[in-house]
Amino acid sequence: MDLFDTSPRPVDGIRTGIGGWTFAPWRDNFYPKGLVHRRELEYASRHLTAIEINGTFYGAQPPEVYARWRDETPEGFVFSLKAPRHIVRARSLAGTGRQVAAFVHGGIAELGSRLGPLLWQLDPRRAFDHDDVAAFLDLLPRELDGVALRHVLEVRHPGFRSRAYLALARQHGVPTVFTDSAEHPSFADLTGDFVYARLMASREQHREGYPGLQLDAWAARAHQWARGEAPGDLPYVDARDAMPVRPRAVFIYFIGAAKARNPAAAMALQARL
Repeated sequence: MDLFDTSPRPVDGIRTGIGGWTFAPWRDNFYPKGLVHRRELEYASRHLTAIEINGTFYGAQPPEVYARWRDETPEGFVFSLKAPRHIVRARSLAGTGRQVAAFVHGGIAELGSRLGPLLWQLDPRRAFDHDDVAAFLDLLPRELDGVALRHVLEVRHPGFRSRAYLALARQHGVPTVFTDSAEHPSFADLTGDFVYARLMASREQHREGYPGLQLDAWAARAHQWARGEAPGDLPYVDARDAMPVRPRAVFIYFIGAAKARNPAAAMALQARL
């Protein structure tokens, strides 16, 4: 069978993936021996259903790069893009309108149907300022060339664990990242029309990054999220205040930690789905 002829499809709107596709240890345990580096994206995109791009955090790419990524990946595959750090680390989020527009209109439209959520990862030192965050969410464009954009906010300061933040995020329909890392505030309260999880607890001693029972549990939670339900075994800011139950797209990325194991974790979760 052709190594590139697998192309898994999302199950019930659930996508599993990793951060990036260039990592030397993956040439020993994910990519076939001898695969040339320029074909790594082509291979990864046919064994996963999504990839989160970290490179855009350090600087937006030219349109021709986004176009190349589009052309190297199969129909149905998507990229999530981390927004540039000069925006999310600005002193005032409310004052980043010009930078937000430059990123959104700077070439990402070339991804076409491969364009997934835009991830706005806030600095851990940024406390929750209702007015500043509200003004920032107002700045985020809702469409690009007639196509709806999906935004997701990753908050890393404990001050965001509040009902005031939940109300604000829900007012704007912007999901909040859920992570299983003890290093960041983590809560699974639904705040938008899709779910975005960044799982950061893979371990080297497990061939698939996580023990099998934990992957089973994540598969069950993913199906609950896809049905619009809130898994009962995750932490919440306010479990009493739930959003309407309706089907949601789900993005689950295995990020950081034992990075060499993350492709195996993503594929193992995909198989369980």
